[in-house]
Amino acid sequence: MGKLVSTVFVSLDGVYQAPGGPEEDTSGGFGQGGWTFPYADDDFGGFVDQSFRRAGAFLLGRHTYDIFAGYWPKVTDPGNPVAAKLNALPKYVVSATVQNPEWAGTTVLSGDLAKEVQALKERTEGEVQLHGSGALVRSLVNLGLIDTLHLLTFPVVLGEGRRLFVEGAVPTRFKHAGGTVTGKGVSIQTYDLDGRPEYGSF
Repeated sequence: MGKLVSTVFVSLDGVYQAPGGPEEDTSGGFGQGGWTFPYADDDFGGFVDQSFRRAGAFLLGRHTYDIFAGYWPKVTDPGNPVAAKLNALPKYVVSATVQNPEWAGTTVLSGDLAKEVQALKERTEGEVQLHGSGALVRSLVNLGLIDTLHLLTFPVVLGEGRRLFVEGAVPTRFKHAGGTVTGKGVSIQTYDLDGRPEYGSF
């Protein structure tokens, strides 16, 4: 049975919107897309390469799927570890409106999210990887279905944009499972879901 592993890039104030480029997601008038670009280095690239090597399938929210499907099928260099995996492995997009996805190897999940994702984990060898897709990450954390969260925190405050964890999230505890800081100051931390918070008094 595969693990469901989520990787999210966030700013110090928790924004995950449009990390990769100015045109990636301008919804809500967001004008700061591409804010992760200055922090790319060998440490960051190494993490991404290692992560994609463990993939068995990909689970994407509708918006992230559209971004990926518009870019990665055109990257045909077999030496690109990200493109090679994304184009070859099964992809699942959660959507009530996508009918005939054009990206080869895509299946639409439009039924009961908890049941479909649990079934996907059970039939996948290796990691079911969830990249970006903040709204879907929130839903799956609330359902207790994500096993591991790689949270990459970039040393920048954006002051606007969609935030990963918002008011109304289900209280959730995580256990730190390792981490590092890149040469350019990106904190890469890995957390395993660990039930509900505990409380006390000092």
